[in-house]
Amino acid sequence: MTPSTPIDDAEIARSIALEDIDVSKPELFERDGLHPYFERLRREDPVHYCKASEYGPYWSITKFSDIVAIDTNHKVFSSDHTNGSFVLDDTTLNAVDGGIYLPNFLGMDPPKHDVHRMVVSPIVAPQNLLRFEATIRERTKRVLSELPIGEEFNWVDRVSIELTTMMLATLLDFPFDDRRKLTRWSDIITTRPGYGLVDSWEQRESELMECLAYFQRLYAERQAMPPKPDLISMLAHSPEMQDLTPTDFLGTLALLIVGGNDTTRSSMSGSAMACHLYPQEFDKVRNNRALLASVIPEVVRWQTPIAHMRRTALEDVEFRGKQIRKGDKVVMWYLSGNRDDEVIDRPMDFIADRPRARHHLSFGFGIHRCLGNRLAELQLKILWEEMCERYSRIEVCGEPVRVPSNLVHGYIDIPVRLHA
Repeated sequence: MTPSTPIDDAEIARSIALEDIDVSKPELFERDGLHPYFERLRREDPVHYCKASEYGPYWSITKFSDIVAIDTNHKVFSSDHTNGSFVLDDTTLNAVDGGIYLPNFLGMDPPKHDVHRMVVSPIVAPQNLLRFEATIRERTKRVLSELPIGEEFNWVDRVSIELTTMMLATLLDFPFDDRRKLTRWSDIITTRPGYGLVDSWEQRESELMECLAYFQRLYAERQAMPPKPDLISMLAHSPEMQDLTPTDFLGTLALLIVGGNDTTRSSMSGSAMACHLYPQEFDKVRNNRALLASVIPEVVRWQTPIAHMRRTALEDVEFRGKQIRKGDKVVMWYLSGNRDDEVIDRPMDFIADRPRARHHLSFGFGIHRCLGNRLAELQLKILWEEMCERYSRIEVCGEPVRVPSNLVHGYIDIPVRLHA
């Protein structure tokens, strides 16, 4: 059998007609082949129209400042589910083509967005972060102490998933022994048939209904108890949330589960990759812990755990010389904006002491800026502190397996070997 010829994305990106570039293809993310296409779009056509894709026609916004302009203008570029979805793939969140409708406050514009967001925002208030810190530290120490030195294992499963799922279970006050259900449901929410997780829309819906039934039991329990500082209790005791339909409840759960899981999981996985690819930067941090202030936002930028968010134009508008029509899908590629060399010096590189490291797009801008960004950074900071205590090197010893998704920019498997 003849081995397949490796795909040269750099060559394809140079030679393909500009109008034929479609950066939404999941296989580009799966093989980490995106950056040459984004580089060309930023250079030649930063507001680019793709006339045909698996998800229909859409606009790609690929430069840092243009993404900020779109993200902060919700009066023209809407997230509201009545106008479209907040992601490119309508089927994962809307009831089209077999998908199931999952409304939540990411799919709302003000004022409704603000009311729903305020219900759950106390979970990440500063006093709660202080309350969580000791728990996160104890768990991180325990997880890392159980890892083998000098033996190969999957960092994603043993570290990234384990730590983020424990934290998510705490935020939800979810039965701890069942916490891996949260990982599965998070993956199911952002997938579609053919991506390796489910074989049909019916299977996906069945698993989401299992998720809904489980949380409805928890919701009823919390309603019957005095208010507690967990997300399900906050929903159960909020006057604004008493009219939630089962679909609304499932949509809100989808946002909380994915938001509390995938972002941090991918950044923890990216941390292992960064330590392997840039060992001199890991050494910098080991020798100077003050660099944690810049290295944590640098990890989040360099990894960019959510590759895009999408808006829908509410009116005909000219943007950077292009005529965007009412109803058009407008995709902000955070993954591209975080590699814009007009804003970020040496953007492809991981630099532990990068100046202005917080100047990145990974948490979004405007009203939809990531609610849990400070908690995510706290989890990453503690992980890096404990890694620096234990390891001289984190070696990736095989080809990583990436998530085949144009939304979640992460990993399924990173085979690593730790050096004490």
